[in-house]
Amino acid sequence: MAKKSNENATENLSNTHKFQTEVTQLLDLMIHSLYSNKEIFLRELISNASDALDKLNYLTLTDDAYKNLAFKPKIKIILNKENNTLSISDNGIGMNEEDLIENLGTIAKSGTKSFLSQLSGDKKKDSLLIGQFGVGFYSAFMVAKKIEVLTKKANEDQAYLWSSEASGEYDIAQAKKEDFGTTITLYLKDDELEFLEYYRIEAIIKKYSNHIPFEIYMDKEETIPAKDDKEEPTKEIKEVQVNRASALWTMNKSSIKDEEYKDFYQQISHDSTDPLLWIHTRAEGTIEYKTLFFIPTTQPMDLFRVDYQPGVKLYVKRVFITDDEKELLPTYLRFVKGIIDAEDLPLNVSREILQQNRILETIKRASVKKILGELKKLKEKDAEKYLEFYKTFGRVLKEGLYGDFENKEALLDLVLFKSSKREGLVSLKEYKEAMQEDQKSIYYITGQNEVLLRNSPLIEQFKAKDIEVLLLDEEVDAIVIPMVQEYDKTPIKPVNNSDIDEEIKEEDKISEEDEKNFQQILVKIKEILKDDVKDVKISSRLSDSPSVLVYDKNDPDFQMQEMLKQMGQDNLPKVKPILELNAKHEIFAKILEKEDFAALQDIAFLLLDQAKLAEGMKIDDIASFAKRLNKYIAKAL
Repeated sequence: MAKKSNENATENLSNTHKFQTEVTQLLDLMIHSLYSNKEIFLRELISNASDALDKLNYLTLTDDAYKNLAFKPKIKIILNKENNTLSISDNGIGMNEEDLIENLGTIAKSGTKSFLSQLSGDKKKDSLLIGQFGVGFYSAFMVAKKIEVLTKKANEDQAYLWSSEASGEYDIAQAKKEDFGTTITLYLKDDELEFLEYYRIEAIIKKYSNHIPFEIYMDKEETIPAKDDKEEPTKEIKEVQVNRASALWTMNKSSIKDEEYKDFYQQISHDSTDPLLWIHTRAEGTIEYKTLFFIPTTQPMDLFRVDYQPGVKLYVKRVFITDDEKELLPTYLRFVKGIIDAEDLPLNVSREILQQNRILETIKRASVKKILGELKKLKEKDAEKYLEFYKTFGRVLKEGLYGDFENKEALLDLVLFKSSKREGLVSLKEYKEAMQEDQKSIYYITGQNEVLLRNSPLIEQFKAKDIEVLLLDEEVDAIVIPMVQEYDKTPIKPVNNSDIDEEIKEEDKISEEDEKNFQQILVKIKEILKDDVKDVKISSRLSDSPSVLVYDKNDPDFQMQEMLKQMGQDNLPKVKPILELNAKHEIFAKILEKEDFAALQDIAFLLLDQAKLAEGMKIDDIASFAKRLNKYIAKAL
């Protein structure tokens, strides 16, 4: 049916569309005031306008089709108290009908469903997550009962009017608009008219958008004093610039207040919390560039997704180039937000050139060292604050140990681990400082259950000798830690490696005669389990448990095998573990005493299965395990 649009639009048949399901859900959240701070809607809309100006600014400098456009970037806020409307207008790239459907009717990010599933119901907590998913536009429905978007794409003739009352549908109609760009008009709810006050809007802009690199204007009513007593003062409307429009990263650090850094971070990250740390650098010399990096306090929802959104924007001489380039920083620093502004790159640099560019690679290497260096300073100066960072991003930071060999030592100084001897987390430096005088190696055990690791038979002899063992219970550990080999010239070894040091061997070894007798047990168990284990040996690491599984030093252990399977490597050859037995355990003493070697037919499998359980593995034949166990329980009664 025909619809009336605003003054610049024509009356035209409109097409009604339904919102994508996820959008409808988000709109419902917005309308019911998910944000604890409604004023953020203006920050989001201004940020969108700035992005549109960035895109057109880049094209006018690099694309012949746009170079002749009369383009002076500008954002204007218009307050209309008669109609109760607030408008945000820009002369940026604009949108056509396809863009409107893609940008305002659907949410392209695949992480949105994940986001919706993780909402807790706590409005204050959930509100902090919204901006991370690029849904800032919809936040305007917190204050508006209806929204219109009048837009015309640069170098196109047809304008369009998008409108919605957040009822699950939106309309798109052809319209008239003289110039390219976009005007978003909010029809404010009756209880949100505070956002029509000039000083209220001015304060929001100065708080959140002061360092948008484009000028933001508003019409301000000013009183002109009378020239003499016979005349009345007059009022005049003047267009005034509200923000500083200064790219924060280009300013001198000494002139920037902490609050300005925090507000700028919230603007570029859409995060409502303050950053944990910021790192502002200006490099001059052979290569000139400026960087401003932020370490967030909270974890982005897409942090562990393959399709995560990079947090760093690339500029060249203050001209925005891209915010979708994952090569600007290594993937293990994907939580970092911020800006890289290079002086010596060409404006029309392509993505392919970016990935191989010597200048950008130099900036990247220097930036990584700077970020890691600042994290190290934080760790040394404020251990509590660093621990807060590490609990949020430590798992990601560890990924760097796998591939970033240039910064391996710096990363090893930053990673923290759980310990068999102390509460909390311990660094490798702290571990080494507490090593026993005759201890030759740093030891660790991997798994996914801290309780199992703390009580693992593998570390019994270490506990008996008061040797600390690092408990690595994160999935990434099984992949990255075996790549490390050593720290500060000290070997790093897994406790389940068959090639264990002499320093943990028992001092009171069994006698030669007992060992000779025990060989009968070894030979028989080896024969019984020949299809399941690589070897059966006397253990030097057990003090209480009768059995434990270890692996040949050249074989991947159970945790590594599981990780490889998760990475899609399902056709790996079967790796058999080595079964080690505690020759001093009373089970074997009684078998030798009674010469009941026939019992080994069941006991061998029970020893193997309980060793598997201690490792966190599944038992292949649960029914047989239960049958054997019940048989010996009955005998013991």
